[in-house]
This record gives sequence, C-alpha cells and structure tokens, in this order.
Amino acid sequence: MTPDPSGLRARATVLRALRNWFADHGYLEVPTPVLVPSPAMEPTLFAVAAQGGFLRTSPEFALKRVLASGLPRIYEIGPCFRDREHGGWHGREFTMLEWYRAGASLPDLMDEVESLVNAAADALNRPRPGRWSRQTVRELFRDHTGVDLAHATAAEISPLDPEDWDGAFFRRWVSDVEPKIKTPTFIDEWPASQAALAEVRAWRRWPVACRFEAFVGGVELANAFLELGDPADQRARFEHSIDAMRRDGERPHPLDESLIDAVGRIPPTAGIAMGVDRLVAVLCGWSGIGPGRVD
Repeated sequence: MTPDPSGLRARATVLRALRNWFADHGYLEVPTPVLVPSPAMEPTLFAVAAQGGFLRTSPEFALKRVLASGLPRIYEIGPCFRDREHGGWHGREFTMLEWYRAGASLPDLMDEVESLVNAAADALNRPRPGRWSRQTVRELFRDHTGVDLAHATAAEISPLDPEDWDGAFFRRWVSDVEPKIKTPTFIDEWPASQAALAEVRAWRRWPVACRFEAFVGGVELANAFLELGDPADQRARFEHSIDAMRRDGERPHPLDESLIDAVGRIPPTAGIAMGVDRLVAVLCGWSGIGPGRVD
C-alpha cells in the first residue's frame, strides 16, 4: 500500500507538537529498549516473541526503573507491539506515548491530557475536541444498562457470562456503554479487578482501581494509573496473571524481578500511556489509524 503523504505530514506535525509540549512542561525524553526479557503481565495482552525475548507491549517496566533512579518527570515516544490485535483502530505495531510524573494525581494527568490534545489540535490547525467531562465507570454503566456494578453479580450483568464477573462486565461495556461515549470524556474508578499496575482504594462503597481512560470521538486515546508502590502486592498480581494465563492455555510471560524492585522504590506517581496513531487519526477525522503510518 502506498503511504499517504498528507497523513505522514500530519503525524510529523503531531510528534513535533508533543515533544514541544513536554519540553515546555519540564519532562525529559528517555529512550528505553524495544527488545525486553518480559513484556506486560496482563492476561489480555499478547506479546510478540523475538530473539529469546519479546518486543515490548509498552515501555512501562523500563520507565519505572528510570523513575526509581530519581528522575521525576519522564516520557517516551516509540514503537510498541501487541499480537492478536484486530480492527481499524488497532495495529500489531503502533506508536505509544507514555509519561510519568512523580507527585501527580489523576486529576493532574487529566489536565495534562486536555492540554496536550489541544496543543496537537492547534498544531494541525484542527478544532479542539471541546469540553471534557469526567465520569465514573459505575455511573456510566448504571446510566446505560440500569445495572449497579457495586452490587450486581456476573449473571445480573450478563446472563451470557454467569460465572465470570469481569467477562460479563466487558461484554456489556463494549456492547452497551462504550458506543455511547461520543464527547471528550475521562472515565475513572474502574473495578478493582481491573487495576493491573494501579493502586486500589475502597471508596464510594466498593473497591476501585485508581485509573482512568480518556476518550475522544468515541475512541479510547489513553489509559492512566496512580501507580502501585507496593512490591509485594505487585508480585502477587503478577503471579495471579501467570496463573490466569496458564488456565487459559497460554504460555505465561517471565516475571520481571527488576520491575518489582523498582515498584518498591518509586515515589508516589501518576503515569499514562496514549496511542499516538489514534490521536492523529481522531484529530484529523479519519476512520482508523492507517493514513499516518508506513506499513
């Protein structure tokens, strides 16, 4: 397929705007390895094996080691790889922007996302997305399905997944909730079972993960965590993921001991990953991530 020159120009413009924004806000760009001994541990993420290791699914593990070394504001823009990805908004190889800010809260990162997206839109001479709203998963789910997640069983959420709470949640979320998210929205307070590497807090009568996702134009652009700082908890979560992958007949990824060590040394931090291909496509009004890429 012949690359689209206008799409490549738009992508270059956004990359320049992103780096300018981070320079203006005191962030240091840090390059980390693409070939790693262990990729993400979530059972729903599938890595691409390469030369006895893996192509990274994100730079998260390496960047947390940098955080632990004492640099408080860091970011990276670079290629990441995930297997079994399908659809116009997905790619086996894609460009990810990931940044970490020591001492920041999730609302701080929401403000940064809004500022960053506006800077990219301005650079492209495109309209800004508009006013952002902030809603919780529980609120959205109740509004669009009538189900209160704080009290519902898996069968009450979806009769098709009566024994799998998370499976039932995602089935209804993808079919009945996510398609309704059209305006710029930050969605926080995800179920605690979906915390991954985020802190968990028991507030508003049910435990929630301290994370948010950012949506623009109906597309998920970014996923943010208030980063977990307990190495024992992190190890337990990884071991749970390993067990889950084995139950599903998948080969588990190696446990990254250096990441667990870094988790115990990082300061309170908020971190976020954003899909650059998606950002460019959404701002340009494309129907997928293709025009700004060379495949």
